[in-house]
Amino acid sequence: MDVKRIGFLSFGHYQPIPGSVSRTAADALTQTIELAVAAEELGADGAFVRVHHFAPQLASPFPLLAAIGARTKSIDIGTAVIDMRYENPLYMAEDAAAADLISGGRLQLGVSRGSPETALRGSESFGYIPAEGETDADMARRHTELFRAAIAGAGVAEANPAMTGGQRGALAIEPLSPGLPDRIWWGAGTRATAVWAAEQGMNLMSSTLLTEDTGVPFSDLQYEQLQQYREAWKAAGWEREPRVSVSRSILPITTDLDRRYFGASALADRHDQVGHLDGGLARFGKSYVGEPERIVEELREDAAVADADTLLVTVPNQLGVEYNAHLLETIVTQIAPALGWRD
Repeated sequence: MDVKRIGFLSFGHYQPIPGSVSRTAADALTQTIELAVAAEELGADGAFVRVHHFAPQLASPFPLLAAIGARTKSIDIGTAVIDMRYENPLYMAEDAAAADLISGGRLQLGVSRGSPETALRGSESFGYIPAEGETDADMARRHTELFRAAIAGAGVAEANPAMTGGQRGALAIEPLSPGLPDRIWWGAGTRATAVWAAEQGMNLMSSTLLTEDTGVPFSDLQYEQLQQYREAWKAAGWEREPRVSVSRSILPITTDLDRRYFGASALADRHDQVGHLDGGLARFGKSYVGEPERIVEELREDAAVADADTLLVTVPNQLGVEYNAHLLETIVTQIAPALGWRD
């Protein structure tokens, strides 16, 4: 399968350190909007943001997504991913529908249980505590279930006859945005959670990290994850074709400035890494750094990239809009076409 869509993924880091162009939260937010506009002008297909809490990174996605939607016309806008442990499902449903309507139906929302974080039981500080016998992952799935029901128009609150002219029954949230329920993705960190996502009828997002390791290269393990997801989707009998995305760190070197920033990484980051995360082994995918021709050859050998329909490229956002637009231009003109994009 050829890659059909390519977008960028920004973590939105900001910090007042030497070399950073994104020094404040305002910088990170406004520069993300400007990069989305630049990406659309370059012909890229998507602008996605990562959501973290209690860290100098992007945190509250919907004002940002709405702003991007108002400034762009065609690209996908989305998250990869929202940590559902922290979310009020009904308030999120209203926000998501509003942002989707502003963008004209281009929202692609990645959600999940979330990743390890700086805060200890951070979601509890937001007021969300797992029920007795429930894990935080269970709570995230429960929040997701209610959110998905709400955006699909399910009644979620009893009508007050005194205020509704005698109407009784359950009320749905407003606004609703048609088509949004089919554009929800689950960020799966294992093969098992990918199967679960397929059974639930959600699209699949898989990043540069899997929280399991079988000793095979990352791309092969991720390909196995994607295949199990597709098999489970087919077995569940869903009628529509699901979308599947993978993320990669791709840093083409075409200028002296590229070489100064990433020349050392071309040697240091060319292999998977295995480490302990969340109490178990995790495998981190390698970075693709070097001349565009070499990156093309390496990506052609990446089974998961070949199987996915969407490739999200992580960007070093602290280097600013102009530099990241340069990286994206190299990718969409010199790398993506060789992977079957826009054939």
